[in-house]
Amino acid sequence: MLKVIPFGLQQVRALSSATASVTRLHRSVYCRNYPTVVVHPDGSTTTIRYHEPRKIIKLPLDLSTLSDVERKARLEARKPRKKVKIMEEVEDNFNAKKYMKYIKKK
Repeated sequence: MLKVIPFGLQQVRALSSATASVTRLHRSVYCRNYPTVVVHPDGSTTTIRYHEPRKIIKLPLDLSTLSDVERKARLEARKPRKKVKIMEEVEDNFNAKKYMKYIKKK
């Protein structure tokens, strides 16, 4: 005897990449990788997948490969810049008594 199941009670299983939502992902490590730009010391860039959400990673420059002039310029750029204080002397020859006639007294 053949049983007929009504259409509304039937389950249709579609085999696809979404099958993982039915079971579990078969991975040893569950991780999310983020697209990240890596800037090499020569200025070239590469897009990689990185485990932390970072926008850009800049690789360090090897100072021993630079010439003396370039090395000194790089080291000077790393030092904090001194703030320039501009002190201006303003001549103050304002006389308030000159404008007293314009002030109304109550």
